[in-house]
Amino acid sequence: MDIWFIVSNTIVLACIYGTLAIGISITWSSLGLLNLAYGFIFAFAGYGAWLFAQHVSTSGPAVLAAGILAGALGGVVICAVGFIPIHDKPNFTIRGLIATLAINLIGTQFLLWWFGPRSKSLPEIFGNWSVSLPGVVFTADKVGNVATSVLILAVVLRWMQSSRRGLEIRAMMMNPHAASIVGIGVRRTSFYVMGITGGLAGLAAVLLSQTYYISPFGGLMPMIKGVSIALCGGLGSVRGAVIAAIVLGLNEALTGISIGGRYVLITQFVVIIVILLVRPRGIAGLLDKAREA
Repeated sequence: MDIWFIVSNTIVLACIYGTLAIGISITWSSLGLLNLAYGFIFAFAGYGAWLFAQHVSTSGPAVLAAGILAGALGGVVICAVGFIPIHDKPNFTIRGLIATLAINLIGTQFLLWWFGPRSKSLPEIFGNWSVSLPGVVFTADKVGNVATSVLILAVVLRWMQSSRRGLEIRAMMMNPHAASIVGIGVRRTSFYVMGITGGLAGLAAVLLSQTYYISPFGGLMPMIKGVSIALCGGLGSVRGAVIAAIVLGLNEALTGISIGGRYVLITQFVVIIVILLVRPRGIAGLLDKAREA
């Protein structure tokens, strides 16, 4: 068994799926919304990057930026049509699940109607170079995926710690009721939350497109994995999402190389069930206790 291959695949998968899971956790903890429209945002961002590469420029950084902006736009639109109208209604959690799931289904059907069933591919945004070391080969896409996701996540988390809007989002994550008492508007902040988390989904879409093709339903599996990682890590916990992404990324890499990629989802859900049996709140679900206090 190639240990270095498993380690490198684990790190790449953890970075990409962790990006999605952190976005899902931030949305849940600040808005109380489990956004099931991430699959549509993921595919929408991928097509946005593809259109940019086809008609404007094939430059790697520009295509990456186009995918992030398309994801942010998708998040803002979903906030306007799927969150704002229902956020103060009774049973908001259930309404939110149904509304975002409906947006996901309608949106993917629209992408299928507009772009057709044929898959699209993006240019190699990090080039095709590689570096060989004893026992391991670092390819451009793996190095670029890890460096880009870590850099952008660090920028987003730093912005949330130092900017006024970021501090408002953190206040809502810690205690939404107290945040509203001191004048932090849910409607205004929700657009920032959905825009940022949509941009993270766009980042994951472009990075994963270096391995897989873009298709109308291409966001379904990443969304399932992102939600699974967020639940496993403990909804609302960024640290838990990172740990869960590493655990499930390692499981996916081990399963793929030992018994085959078609068994990945089976082993992944077995791992999730075991973790949730041991820690019902997730790996680092302490934030839920703080929110209930």
